[in-house]
Amino acid sequence: MSTLPSDCDRALAAGPAPAQAEAPAHPTLVLCTSILASSLAFIDGSVVNVGLSAIGQDLAGRGADLSWVINGYLLPLSSLLLLGGALGDHYGRKRMLLAGIAVFALAALLCAWAPQLSLLVAGRVLQGMGAALVLPNSLAILSATFEGKKRGRAVGIWAAAGAAAGAIGPLLGGWLIDAVGWRAIFTINLPIAALAMFMAWRFVTLKKGSKPTPLDPLGAVLASLGLACLTWGLAEASAEKQLTTWAGIALAAGVAILAAFLWIERRAGERAMLPMKLFAASGFSGLNLMTFLLYGALGALMLLVPFVLIQALDYSAKEAGAALLPFPIVLAFASPLMGRVAASHGSRLPLSIGSLIVAGGFLLALRIGTGSYMTTVLPAMLTIALGMACVAAPLTTAVLSSVDERHTGIASGFNSAVARGGGLIATALLGVVLTAQGRALLGPFHAALVVCAASAAAAAVCAFVWVRTSNMPAK
Repeated sequence: MSTLPSDCDRALAAGPAPAQAEAPAHPTLVLCTSILASSLAFIDGSVVNVGLSAIGQDLAGRGADLSWVINGYLLPLSSLLLLGGALGDHYGRKRMLLAGIAVFALAALLCAWAPQLSLLVAGRVLQGMGAALVLPNSLAILSATFEGKKRGRAVGIWAAAGAAAGAIGPLLGGWLIDAVGWRAIFTINLPIAALAMFMAWRFVTLKKGSKPTPLDPLGAVLASLGLACLTWGLAEASAEKQLTTWAGIALAAGVAILAAFLWIERRAGERAMLPMKLFAASGFSGLNLMTFLLYGALGALMLLVPFVLIQALDYSAKEAGAALLPFPIVLAFASPLMGRVAASHGSRLPLSIGSLIVAGGFLLALRIGTGSYMTTVLPAMLTIALGMACVAAPLTTAVLSSVDERHTGIASGFNSAVARGGGLIATALLGVVLTAQGRALLGPFHAALVVCAASAAAAAVCAFVWVRTSNMPAK
């Protein structure tokens, strides 16, 4: 899944406010700019999930290669998200926002034109790099523009708009694929990007941060290379249904490079992109493990459901997009309520119970392929959405409270990257499913759902063990 429920990123806007030159003359237009820029990342991911089947048929992609249409985007977004925020601190958030939108738009053109799968994947990688600049800087601009209660309302409006984008994206994308073709799902980014660039240039007035986060380009390169090797090795092994020589070499290289990344980050101390001292708190480590497990399972679901509905059950792209619609709707309405529950009673139980509900929803999804949409797909999607609504807002609260105040920005950015990294690894493991055709897809699909249910249940254990009652607010 290339995009995530917007609550996963709320903490990026809820941390300490960056410096600004003066109060903006048009704060509402700045909010609109932030929403437009962020929506590029949210809409693009959900639309591509619906279009994966059509892309594979047109460009003759096998399962392992086809997964890179998703992972080519998630890889740079996961590994460069923290660097994108640091670049905004150093060179100005407005400048980096404009650069990110421009890169994203140019990459969308490449994706729409691509005559072969390799060029499409290259375009997706560039889109991920652009999104890694857009997302943290658009939210930092939003955070700096508003204060106090107005800031909370602005973040709420931004989150609601993200939920709306998540709801509209698959439906719009499915309609475009059926009516025009899959290439149209990339061209819809262009008018949004053009308007966001104009509004950012005209209305955003922030200056560079007074205490910029240290740049760590070596750390970013090592994280990207390590994740790329690991992802390619897993995708290759999954597609071939065995650990081939090249897959083994890639996995070994990925582990070695990531080990080097951790060693260099430890030596860099506070200058590191990811200070290792954050992991001294068991709560922070446990919450990120929980995030990885839960959002990895969710990423697999949001990729597989439309693919299976189209390939195995003969849904149109529009129908498959509409099938996902209950998820963002339930999430948008139920998340604020669960956020208030967590604020009153702590995050531990909502996170634990919500993850178990998600696991139950995956088990309900085992019935997909045995009956109608109303009796199979809909109950599963509603159950998983209800469970994620229990998790999304409390997770933000728990992450921010697990570290000291000066590290909340890095902690929230890392948690957002981990959520996408979970989707990255999950997608890499789905080659064995994506290589199947027709109703033969249902067997490996159901096996993947069992693994996802186990992953969500393990996330519930992580939350119960590592989220302490000491994180609860005072009575």
